[in-house]
Amino acid sequence: MIDGRVKYRHIQCFLEVARRRSLVKAADALAITQPAVSKTLKELEEILGVRLFERSRKGVELTQFGDVLLHYAGASLAALKQGLDSVAQARMSGDSFLNVGVLPSVAARIFPEAVQRFEAEAIGTVLTMETGPNRFLLGRLRVGELDLVVGRLSDPEQMQGLSFTHLYSESVSLVVRRGHPLLDELLADLARIADFTVLYPTREAIIRPYVERLMIANGVSHLPKRVETISDTFGRIYTLDSDAVWIISSGVVARDIANGDLVELPVKTAETLGPVGLTTRADTPPTPALILMQACLRFAAEKAR
Repeated sequence: MIDGRVKYRHIQCFLEVARRRSLVKAADALAITQPAVSKTLKELEEILGVRLFERSRKGVELTQFGDVLLHYAGASLAALKQGLDSVAQARMSGDSFLNVGVLPSVAARIFPEAVQRFEAEAIGTVLTMETGPNRFLLGRLRVGELDLVVGRLSDPEQMQGLSFTHLYSESVSLVVRRGHPLLDELLADLARIADFTVLYPTREAIIRPYVERLMIANGVSHLPKRVETISDTFGRIYTLDSDAVWIISSGVVARDIANGDLVELPVKTAETLGPVGLTTRADTPPTPALILMQACLRFAAEKAR
């Protein structure tokens, strides 16, 4: 764990003395006085509880602890400088692009908040967002047409060469309009949905296997009035205007439920719970814009949680 008392000036001063093996030369390079260099090094040694240099008339030599710190501090400071330079270049260029694929549940739940934070940073990046089935988005990510996909964790064979970072977990919801006949029943029997039109995820939808297992577990073998769709616009309008039952990721309808426009049926759907997160190409270094977007998405996910 990094001690909060260690500051950038401590590491910068340590590195200059280590490189030049002289307090005087380090002071000249840093444009400060030699007593200031000595004071800064003493502070760092007191914080760490070890001696970093052995001082003599010939100059200074690193101790074994100094050698260890030099190995890591030099690389860390170089990485920090590279990151700062990259951010500065991104701000100045104004012509960078970030292409993000987003599942509908994410587009409705956390992406708007993330985009607001991203745009507030004004780094001059043109953001492109598209939605679609998870398999389709991952395919575009794999060939470099997308930089990031935000959605459910896919099957192992679909994740080869990709890296996934978990944000939150999400289940499936069964929603209906207010005043729907099924809401009058005290105990929800999932088999009763077969009496109504059911909006069901298509075979391309990432939640399809979860929904199929849910149906099997509850003895639902046939839905005679099934309409398969991945359109959240159609699903929302059709459900509000009819007695349909819409089976959809909870994130897509979270706001509708909170506003009271749609009502979730009291059906246990714990077995449909799945991880939602960030998928990137494992072999591609992230750009400053991508790093910033990932941070914005993590913030938005935490806020939504």
